[in-house]
Amino acid sequence: MTKELIRLGMTLAHRLPLNLVDKLLVMAVYLIFGDLSQHGITRPKMGPMTLKSETGRSAVIDVGTVGLIKKGIIKVQGSISKIKGNIIKFQCSKRMSFDAIVFATGYKSTANMWLKNGESMLNGNGLPIQKYPNHWKGGNGLYCAGLARRGLAGIATDAKNIANDIKSMMDSMSS
Repeated sequence: MTKELIRLGMTLAHRLPLNLVDKLLVMAVYLIFGDLSQHGITRPKMGPMTLKSETGRSAVIDVGTVGLIKKGIIKVQGSISKIKGNIIKFQCSKRMSFDAIVFATGYKSTANMWLKNGESMLNGNGLPIQKYPNHWKGGNGLYCAGLARRGLAGIATDAKNIANDIKSMMDSMSS
């Protein structure tokens, strides 16, 4: 999934159901890159927009990286079961030695760990319990901006909704 396709998906998600957007994006990726499973890249069970919405993870891969994988310059390996020094044992029992090991773990919300009494607002992954499009509104004057996993456009939408909600409360207090 390229960042451009993710951007397209975020735009489409404002007008279409996520499962339909997911199907369109998966078809586009197949047309652009072909079947990447033969190179060791397996597609997540969830569609890219649903995956982002429910887990916060992005199914994004760099176009240049895909090219290097297809040429055999980069080799995709399976899941790791053990690391000892520079030796990695994979779940398939294969062992390999590496000069360097880089972990790309991604972003994870930790708001659920530091927000006191936030259990009614955030799930165990630190994401809003309320589902999109009302995910931004919590209780007791708390709001969730940017936790819908809809990129910068989603953050902007959250900010506008929050500002409008605060304005509405202020207007009702002054009348």
